[in-house]
Amino acid sequence: MAYSDFTLETAVETFDLEIVEPVGFFSGLETVDPGEDFTKGLTMRTQLADAINTDKAKSEFIISHVLLEIHKYCNCDMSFFSGNDFDVDAKNGLTGVCDFLISLSPTQLFIRAPVAILVEVPPIAGKDESIIIGLGPCVAKMVAAQRFNEKKGSEIPCIYGAVTKGTEWMFLQLEAQRLSIELMFYPIAQYDKILGILASMVEQKV
Repeated sequence: MAYSDFTLETAVETFDLEIVEPVGFFSGLETVDPGEDFTKGLTMRTQLADAINTDKAKSEFIISHVLLEIHKYCNCDMSFFSGNDFDVDAKNGLTGVCDFLISLSPTQLFIRAPVAILVEVPPIAGKDESIIIGLGPCVAKMVAAQRFNEKKGSEIPCIYGAVTKGTEWMFLQLEAQRLSIELMFYPIAQYDKILGILASMVEQKV
């Protein structure tokens, strides 16, 4: 078993999580104004990614653009990884590749605790398919991050997750065994809100 094998139901049951669905959990956070360069680049990247209409294009053109802006906003006092193995607990299926992973350590040469945010890109077959299918693997990776930090002696209060196909974003929080999933989709047009949420996660202000 690996991260990709988990559904939301199996992840919640396997790791004995308490699931809650708060309303407006992330929506009240402050926005981040990235400036004109980011917005112009995002418009071009979104148009191109939509035209190509593949997961890879959306990851390369949209998601990485957003995460690089967060890296810049946080003065590079963090690190992020793309497509790296994150094998934490093979016995419980916590193995596989992370689409995107953000650590609060500035070390970029290897994944170092504390891992704070996991970004999941679900395998979308069609343009209008829901991103909800990515919740299971994302939750499993969040649990893995929690255990990874504990093993390394670098525990943090919350682990965060995002499920996105580039043009839509959905956010999660894991605090101990309590899993909060905000049932709200943020379109990329609300990039200032998306950036604000991610920045608050990095700064552990949520």
